[in-house]
Order: sequence, then C-alpha cells, then structure tokens
Amino acid sequence: MQEVLLIGTGKMGRAYAATLAALGTQVTAIGRSKMGAQKFTEETGIPATPGGIAVWKKSANSAPSHAIIAVGVEGLVTVATEVIEAGCKEILLEKPGALTRAELVALQTKAAAAGARIYVAYNRRFCTSARAAQKYIVEDGGVVSYSFAFNERLTQRQTLKELGISEKVQQAWFIANSTHVVDLAFYLGGMPKEIRSFTAAGSLWAPHPTLFTGAGITEHNVPFSYYANWELPGPWSVIVGTKKRNIILQPLESLAVEENAVAVTVDLGDELDKKYKPGLYLQTKAFLEGGRKLLTLDKQIAQFEWFEKILSGN
Repeated sequence: MQEVLLIGTGKMGRAYAATLAALGTQVTAIGRSKMGAQKFTEETGIPATPGGIAVWKKSANSAPSHAIIAVGVEGLVTVATEVIEAGCKEILLEKPGALTRAELVALQTKAAAAGARIYVAYNRRFCTSARAAQKYIVEDGGVVSYSFAFNERLTQRQTLKELGISEKVQQAWFIANSTHVVDLAFYLGGMPKEIRSFTAAGSLWAPHPTLFTGAGITEHNVPFSYYANWELPGPWSVIVGTKKRNIILQPLESLAVEENAVAVTVDLGDELDKKYKPGLYLQTKAFLEGGRKLLTLDKQIAQFEWFEKILSGN
C-alpha cells in the first residue's frame, strides 16, 4: 500500500484525505494545532499528529516518497522546505505554491539539490468540465481565441478578515486566489508570449488593484483577452473559441457549448466532482501515478511572469 504524508488538517487537508482514502493509500497526517488535528481525525477517521513536521520526525523512521502539502498560503514554502529536508521526493504543493516568484525560485533550487520534484495543485485542470473542454478543442482542430474573467465574489476585504485570511494574503489576493482562473485559461487556451495589461485601484481593495483588463497572444499566435472588476460581485469564467463553437466554463465546474448563437449546457456526468472536491480525485490520482498533466514547479515559475504582468498593469 502506497504511503502519503499529508501536511495540513484543515478543510483542504480533509478534502485530500477523502480522495486518498478512496484511492487506497496509507495516510500519515500532520497538523499544526491539537484542535485541528483532533477535528481532522474525527471527520476522516485518520489519526493526525499535531505540532508540525518537527514533532512527527521525532517518532518517524523515514519519510514516504510522496507528500501532499495542504497548509495555508503563508506556510506553503516553509512546509515544502521541511518536507524536502525530511526526504520526500514527490511533492504536491497546494496552489499557488508561494506568493512571489522569488520564493518559488528558491524552493526549486532546494528541490533540485535534493532530487525532489514539486507539482503545484491547480485542481480545476482535472475537473470534468476542463477535460470535456479539451476533448471539444481537439475535435474542433484547436483553439482560435479565448477569454477569461476573474471577478471576486468576496469584494469586501473586511469579509476576508472575518474569514481569518491574513493581511499579507489579502494584499496578494490575485496571486493567492485569482490565479485559479488564469492557470486554467492558460492550460486550455495556451501560454502567452505577450500580454498588454491595464489596472486601476478602486476603494474596496486599495492598494491592491481592483479593476483589470488586458489582452495578449499565445505562443501559437492565438489571441486572448481578460477582465475583472473586484468592486462588484461577479463570476469566474473561461471561454474558449474554436472554429466550430464557443466552449463556456461559467462557473468553472460547468460546461456549455455555443453554436449558432445558442448556448447549450452539457451533461458532464461528473460523479467524482460531486462526491469529492471538484477535480481533486483525478488530480490526486495523477500525482500518485507519476504527475502527468500536473503543473510542475518550473512551469509555475514561468507562469508567474505572466501573473505579475497582469497584476502590474504595464
């Protein structure tokens, strides 16, 4: 039975525990607080060690080859470093991996020196909707254009504070949260080779930009555009155009196709996305089976150039 070290016993950690159990793995869970570890055990039936990796290492003989890091954004880099030092070689790191490109570069250097591979977990790549969209794209002969929107439904920063999200993460909210959408758009439509971006700061999120718009062209000369207005509630969406139809993911877990100006919702038969957190089961399975289709850390570092371009507005 394959053993997986799961670090993080919060909501995301519990979601991973469900998929790992369904995949027949042996889970060694590590939490930070006693209360969090106890809640994790009560909900999943899996014992969890509180106190972090340092406490776990005192009683562990050796680290398993695979580890999943599902802690808060601020702790991702620190915990990933600890996991590398513990000896894990295959690491799935929750999105976005870090809040800055410099942190990712430093982490990649440590991983390479230790012979470890790190993947960044953007689970929406593995949603039934995304996989169905890819099928349509292939059938239609490829992408001819695409657009995406990353509006934020939680428009008030006070709301985020009430949810326990730190000021540091709020100030980097585009990286911490909106890149869920941007990654999926690039994944389906193609990576940019050029972006022209514009931003403005409204009152709700200052000094973080709240209005975003821009356009670009991909490595395969496919034009794309994007938009977001954090001053008002709004959806996340990715719309991919082919020669035959528009493929609409709005919300991202759903799929509609538009032909002859009529959009028809597609019945996805997405049982896994309903039973588990959308995309998480197949993402976890892919990780355990060698990482195919997962975003590698070096590719996330490359993406960060475009994330920062969108955020800077120049």
